[in-house]
Amino acid sequence: MSTHGLAAIVALALAATTFGCAKRPATAVTVAPAPTGAATSSERTQPTAQSETPRPAPDQRGGPPVSTARPAPREFSGVPDLVDIHFDFDKYAIRPRDAEILKANARWLRASQDTLVLIEGHCDERGTEEYNLALGERRAKAAADYLVAQGIAMSRITTVSYGKERPQCTNHSEACWAKNRRAHFLVKRG
Repeated sequence: MSTHGLAAIVALALAATTFGCAKRPATAVTVAPAPTGAATSSERTQPTAQSETPRPAPDQRGGPPVSTARPAPREFSGVPDLVDIHFDFDKYAIRPRDAEILKANARWLRASQDTLVLIEGHCDERGTEEYNLALGERRAKAAADYLVAQGIAMSRITTVSYGKERPQCTNHSEACWAKNRRAHFLVKRG
């Protein structure tokens, strides 16, 4: 076999492994630091593969380990009391007006102790799928960290990133893209 033939086989095998996998949303059960401030980059949770077996995490209050098994998003539903927050282009920092929304969401969650929350991270259509999945995860994690800082137990929060896969608006304009750059909140009664 010639060198060119061998190189072609290696290139095909690499392409098959890189592009042959089915798309799945990046899902992670995050464990945030104690509510003392913003998480550092080393504390951010990377998306986990669906096949990994989750390990129990210690409860934030020092109790027995809490199961970190990922709930199915279809088990969650929206409630009008939890409002989405939005982000600037290519950012995951919580804006002041969205911090007020998160504070109101935290008040509702404190009053509804029997609920679990799923935070979905979303992006606009610009950028690659991989980039937007990572950015959506950072947005969901930023919202989760803010809720934890407001006294919501991390054991009640799960995050998932859909990147640009589930837009609210499909026009190709800044006004539309701004609607898609969001963290969306769903709940499940425990």
